[in-house]
Amino acid sequence: MEKAYKVCQSCGMPLKQDPIGGGTNTDGSKSLMYCSHCFISGQFTRPDITAVEMKSLVVEKLVEMKFPRLIAKLFAMNIPKLERWNQNHKN
Repeated sequence: MEKAYKVCQSCGMPLKQDPIGGGTNTDGSKSLMYCSHCFISGQFTRPDITAVEMKSLVVEKLVEMKFPRLIAKLFAMNIPKLERWNQNHKN
């Protein structure tokens, strides 16, 4: 059974904020780990992005959404610690 997370384990977005309720696995079921911006049909939407690039992307997206840059950087700070970027994680 997949563990349910509060935030996307790729970008850090709160999963309850996902417009379609989360990403999807290959069988069409909802991913309990990733949001719909990062994970669709069992595949990452940006398979080659690095944790550092994801941090920058998230900061820029939050700034677009009118968050102050300092707050955006604080939100993005823990992205490298998420499961996707853990070297032992196999997804």
